[in-house]
Amino acid sequence: MKRMLSLTFILWLAFLASCATMKSATYEETVAQWTSYKDVANWMSKNFQYEYSRKNSGAQARNPEQTFKLRSGVCQDGANFARDALNRINPDYHARIVYIKNRLGPPHHLVAAFTMGAKLYIMDYAAGARWASMMGVHGPYDSLTEYERFLSSLQIWGFEVENVRFNSRSGGE
Repeated sequence: MKRMLSLTFILWLAFLASCATMKSATYEETVAQWTSYKDVANWMSKNFQYEYSRKNSGAQARNPEQTFKLRSGVCQDGANFARDALNRINPDYHARIVYIKNRLGPPHHLVAAFTMGAKLYIMDYAAGARWASMMGVHGPYDSLTEYERFLSSLQIWGFEVENVRFNSRSGGE
């Protein structure tokens, strides 16, 4: 019996040691395995948490690697992550950042836009719980105006869309 317990304990320690030495996949390794926008959306919906402590803090946007590692952030972090991952998966997505101006004042919002088959899609998994009805993959749209109409149809406390435009700093139009 003692021998069995000792063997079990040794095997348990060996298992723990092997787990401790396992290297988790990096952002680059993970995205290299993804094949479509659905993989980005799946990761964002399951892993990304809105970081309320950074809301309205004026903090600089995190790079995609930081967002992947921390699995959290604000809308600019989520939008940057989605844009970068989408463009790595398929440069034909022409992913870019979209700025959404809130008529009721800050906070404003950033999302990622991408194209497929000459249609526009929006990816937003970083709106936070209060604006949860914005989240998801939306489209297909013929233009940002159609996405703006969708946003205008939402009843969200503290939000009223003023305008939607491509962020010029993201390579958009």
